[in-house]
Amino acid sequence: MPELPEVEALKDFLTDHLVGRGIVRVLPVAISVLKTYDPPLTALEGRDVTAVERHGKFLDIEAGGLHLVTHLARAGWLQWKDRFPDSPPRPGKGPLALRVALDTGEGFDLTEAGTQKRLAVYVTEAPDEIPGITRLGPDPLAPDFDEERFARLLAGERRQIKGVLRDQSLIAGVGNAYSDEILHAARMSPFKLTSSLTEQEVRGLYQALRTTLTEAVERSRGVAAGRLKAEKKSGLRVHGRTGEPCPVCGDTIREVSFADSSLQYCATCQTGGKPLADRRLSRLLK
Repeated sequence: MPELPEVEALKDFLTDHLVGRGIVRVLPVAISVLKTYDPPLTALEGRDVTAVERHGKFLDIEAGGLHLVTHLARAGWLQWKDRFPDSPPRPGKGPLALRVALDTGEGFDLTEAGTQKRLAVYVTEAPDEIPGITRLGPDPLAPDFDEERFARLLAGERRQIKGVLRDQSLIAGVGNAYSDEILHAARMSPFKLTSSLTEQEVRGLYQALRTTLTEAVERSRGVAAGRLKAEKKSGLRVHGRTGEPCPVCGDTIREVSFADSSLQYCATCQTGGKPLADRRLSRLLK
């Protein structure tokens, strides 16, 4: 799933490639991705793109007072096209969900792999009225997101820290991959309860959050849209690297599997050398 760093990079990429260009065609290929119908997609046609913004994991393209907002979900992606085929796309079982063509002949496709279709597209005059954006917590890279604000957010929680970091209503933009990376950098168990965190642990977690995301954004900056997935994977230390050596201590990276996801961690760095049990089978390690 694209998370804050990748969506931020897409925002920068699209700012360079879209702003000032006119939208000539918006073609829905998979109608299921459309979550709003008024204004219609066709209302974007004939308007110039004026800005591209990010709200958590949402990408917001503004064109003449309207906003084309998308959430790429788990398997969605944006593919830039220097030129489109002469024939229009046909609805079907392929990954193509939406096509946006510009007056320059360029444009982009929104695609979604797999069978679980969760890619979402909205057209609105006010992005903050989209339910997913309305419920977003603060952006962790915002200038006013300081350690004190982070500590206040955690103080009201009595949950495992992995789930807290992924909760978009508390902190916007962090998902499964970067929560693993943040906790590894903080040397903290993903199952540790927020209510048990000391002041020093909160400070270390805040520093790991900011540093991990800032470094990921910098790695992605200037990378073309088509290479962002590979860039993300290459920069991850523990997530998706089950069985590989930890880059810090050399211990084997381990995994805990859930019904629809998994987490990766280093026992030596994060849990005092104790492997975490499968959540479905035994009590969680604090």
